[in-house]
Amino acid sequence: MAATGKVIYGNVMKVLVLLVTFACACLHTTAQTAKTAENKELPPPRDLKILDEHKDAKGNTIRKIEYRQGKLTITETIVIPSDAVFNIHHPINPDTLDKDSVVLIVNKSKYNVEVFYKRRKVRSYKAVFGPKPLEDKRMAGDRCTPEGAFQIQSKNPNSKYDKFMLLNYPTATSLTRFNELKAHGALPQTALPGGNVGIHGIWKGGDDMIEMGVGWTDGCIALCNKDIEELYKFAGIGTKVFIKK
Repeated sequence: MAATGKVIYGNVMKVLVLLVTFACACLHTTAQTAKTAENKELPPPRDLKILDEHKDAKGNTIRKIEYRQGKLTITETIVIPSDAVFNIHHPINPDTLDKDSVVLIVNKSKYNVEVFYKRRKVRSYKAVFGPKPLEDKRMAGDRCTPEGAFQIQSKNPNSKYDKFMLLNYPTATSLTRFNELKAHGALPQTALPGGNVGIHGIWKGGDDMIEMGVGWTDGCIALCNKDIEELYKFAGIGTKVFIKK
């Protein structure tokens, strides 16, 4: 009986180990699938044309554009506020500046990225986001740019988007908000917070997408290549980035 008990116990333990291994593999596969879905890239927009452009009563630029993305024809209305500024360019030497004194402010409603050095605004670059720039990121795949306080986590000088600076999204604050939305049923139980959000340039010859304000990214912040190349020299690992509407 004792021997039989040992055999049964051993078999049960083997089954448990197999079940745990299978569960872990499933979780890993699910995570990898979600990561792949989050990083799946849409084809570059093409055939961009302006359907209408005018100023409203407040002086804001209202621009209606159309472009093709894959098999889709997309029509988008862009509102550039009258107080949006893109031409600040104070002299500064990227080779001698203290990168710890650099702060980036991303204004989604004003379509710009402002660079502050020792609390002085020294640059303002035109930027674009996803198709819904004024919405905060809620989950993977929604193509929205997260709002809040972040830092540059890593830098890639050889990105296919010229240069890429990865942000440390999701932060603890981002995850708290995500979990609250999920707990209240505002997000599917299968939802994931997403990631791979950063500041980057654009494919060669694509600067007109930035100039027109086209929301083509999957939630990243995109600049003209000449601007991302300069910003890449100003910012370092750990540089603070504040993103707001």
